[in-house]
Amino acid sequence: MTPNELNYSPIEKLCLSLIFQFEIIYVPQKAVKGQALADFLADHPIPAYWELSNEFPDEDVLVIEVKPPWKMYFDGASNKEGAGAGVIFVTSDGEVLPYSFTLTQNFSNNVAEYQALILGLEMAVDIKQLHLQVYGDSALVINQLLGSYEVRKPELLPYHNYARKLMGWLGDVEIEHVPRKENKQADALANLASTISMPNNEARVPICKNWVVPPVFEEESDEEKEDDNYTVEVFEIEKED
Repeated sequence: MTPNELNYSPIEKLCLSLIFQFEIIYVPQKAVKGQALADFLADHPIPAYWELSNEFPDEDVLVIEVKPPWKMYFDGASNKEGAGAGVIFVTSDGEVLPYSFTLTQNFSNNVAEYQALILGLEMAVDIKQLHLQVYGDSALVINQLLGSYEVRKPELLPYHNYARKLMGWLGDVEIEHVPRKENKQADALANLASTISMPNNEARVPICKNWVVPPVFEEESDEEKEDDNYTVEVFEIEKED
């Protein structure tokens, strides 16, 4: 296309493409002006099955649905019984994906925090979730990754470097420190894994909602209080596994 043709509106460019495709007689490009387009359309009526609509403007419109990023919460726990890591993903659709890991060795809390972060980042790399918001309650780990704190302990340096590498592979990662109360689900998963450490075995722990005793009882009448024979009533409570 000539420089002038590049300045045509989208509808004029469309008409110009029709001319190039269907015009049998060669028309010099310099002669292809707005009037030539109008003349061509007058001599070549649009077929009946083509319907023009006023709903679309004379502009190129490209609509791309941009979903919100996934969120990842991580936490690590270490005690005398073992070490564990908890990771929770919240998808762009609001679906919650919890994961709990028992770590094979007993580490310090800071190492367990790094392990939890790395496990989550590795999963994000595997599922190619490149836009990720990461939240953790370890001020040390978060600030070291943000560059606010220096990594002084040599045992933390390999974990720090690997976490930075994973974040570089993902590309678009935001990391932020949150209070422990906003990270309690990942904290619970990490503590659960550290408490029920089962080497070389995968444990599935079902979580059930249940209420053993009915929460509300009707007050006994005076006659029932005077009667030595009491009646025990059993209430069946609906419950879900």
